[in-house]
Amino acid sequence: MKHINKVLICFLLTVLASAVKTQAQNNPYGIDDECYVLFQRVESLAGGVSDEEFNLVNDSLLQTALAKKDNKAQVIYYVEWLKHLNRGPFSNEERVLKAFEELKAIALSYGYRQYFYYAYELTQNFYFNNGRPNTSIELLQEMQAYAIEQNDAYGMWYSSRYMVSLYTAMSDYVTAKKYILEGIRVYNETDDPTVRRQSLTNSYCDLANTFPVLSDSMRIYIDKAFEVSMSHNDTLRCNYYLAVIAALDKDVSRYTELRDRCLADGQLRLISVTARNMFHLIDEIIEGTINNKDLDSIEALSKIREMKFVVNIAELYGYENAAFRLEKRLMELMESNFAKSNQLNMAEFDAKMGNKVLTADLEEKSQQLARRTLILTILVTAVLLGLLAFSYSQVINLRRRRIRDQKMINELTAANKKAEIANAAKTRFVQNMSHEVRTPLNAIVGFSQLLSLPDDALTPEEKQEFSNHIMNNTKILIMLLEDILNTTDMDKGEYKITYDEGEVHFMCRAAISSSEHRLHSGVEMFYEPESEEPFTFRTDPQRVQQILINLLTNACKHTSKGKIVLASSLTAKPGFVTFSVTDTGPGVPADQAEAIFDRFTKLNSFVQGTGLGLSICREIATLMGANVYLDTTYTGGARFVFEVPIKNEE
Repeated sequence: MKHINKVLICFLLTVLASAVKTQAQNNPYGIDDECYVLFQRVESLAGGVSDEEFNLVNDSLLQTALAKKDNKAQVIYYVEWLKHLNRGPFSNEERVLKAFEELKAIALSYGYRQYFYYAYELTQNFYFNNGRPNTSIELLQEMQAYAIEQNDAYGMWYSSRYMVSLYTAMSDYVTAKKYILEGIRVYNETDDPTVRRQSLTNSYCDLANTFPVLSDSMRIYIDKAFEVSMSHNDTLRCNYYLAVIAALDKDVSRYTELRDRCLADGQLRLISVTARNMFHLIDEIIEGTINNKDLDSIEALSKIREMKFVVNIAELYGYENAAFRLEKRLMELMESNFAKSNQLNMAEFDAKMGNKVLTADLEEKSQQLARRTLILTILVTAVLLGLLAFSYSQVINLRRRRIRDQKMINELTAANKKAEIANAAKTRFVQNMSHEVRTPLNAIVGFSQLLSLPDDALTPEEKQEFSNHIMNNTKILIMLLEDILNTTDMDKGEYKITYDEGEVHFMCRAAISSSEHRLHSGVEMFYEPESEEPFTFRTDPQRVQQILINLLTNACKHTSKGKIVLASSLTAKPGFVTFSVTDTGPGVPADQAEAIFDRFTKLNSFVQGTGLGLSICREIATLMGANVYLDTTYTGGARFVFEVPIKNEE
């Protein structure tokens, strides 16, 4: 029976697509006509039916999109699935996140960035509607960071608008203002046609809402919103606010004109679903017919801002008791919202509520005790001012404490991250050293055992060969230990530079002599001076040779064929002696040109070494006022450049 129902639904969908195909021409989504008909059906079902029934129709959209080779319609398939999970009563975080990642991936692969960002909007709605506003904020911040990284004005604009909607829903107008201004800045600085087609009217209206109801700033930004309006709904939104402003100005004729214009417009519900209720309350305040039943209807207003409009208008028209009751009801609703969003401290709210109640009690008593002395009135006023001052100081202290705690959290997070990095480096170093030290030690022990065999067991040539292996591995072990000791001295600040006279050719030839035993078979190493004339200058000859030996040793390890050339020049960089070590090895990727100078960094874990040699070179050079770097323009292998200043003060 279930299979028959599926077949029947598919048949009806096919008939429906054929019947309305001509009506779907030039559809607003710009997708294939048959896909558009299926999309309309899917959109009407999202979140309102079971997964099985929804998938039956949505899969038909996908199959049709694939057959028509309509990439956009394929992306819409994933959009609708995420919508369904977002709206459905049985959705869970795991399914929503999976659909979220799928939509982002398919949107980027087909180049529909609007749906990539829309994935963030739908997913943050899921978290917000499920009582997790902080996660909603984190998602939108991730979206904004991606847009900034990509320098995508479209993404920056919409992430700002989404942030404004989120913080406005939580009645956090202070934070909302920051994102409103950011959205306006992006709009004014971009040439992106998609962004420029948007209207700034909503942004300026939102900005006006961040200011007190009776402030000049609110009026200024509503006027700006009217100036930039681009559509009928923009004008309607401005008239909605202008009607409220007219009521605040007690311009009844102007208010009546704008109110009637708004109420006659069928699109008013898109501006505010409770605008009619608000206008009804304002009418009764102006006409003087407001009563307790009307006061209860303030809860029918969906926006805190509309409630504030009504409260301020009631105060302006002299209904102070009514205004107080309205404001008390408003404060109760705001308290609920603030508790859910965790944006304001409850102590501050309770203090404000307490002041309102106290003020109301005093007003009632003042009517009964009109003959009380002026001294009592002054005393009560002083008490109220003291409470307000105390409340204000508490708010300031709480804000300072929040900033201090956030700073401490940031510092602890940074310290923890550094500790993790240091611990990982230490682990890599210990593992590396364990291997690096064990290898030459094993060789020394093994060949020593062979040499201890009876004299007639080995030929003189074999003994000499084994002795050479022992000497070579001993030098390797010494080099490893010297690297560690050099690093320790540098960390302690005990590494000293001693200036003396050094001759360029002598230092280069001495470095080659100390390094050539590391050459692979068949590899040549030689020295190419720019000039054969001797040149002596004041430097630390021992440290210069140490850096050259490290660079040559590094070249020997990575060059299995070809040649290694040590060169010197007095003209490559005026005021410096420029040494270079060029090899024909595998080279170093340009994006790793700086990373190889970090401690314990080895691009090839199979090549012997601690990963300290290049780091030591860089640190010694810095102490000497010299430079060591990789020449990324050379592509025949690797070329390291060592520039030593000719004139150096001790």
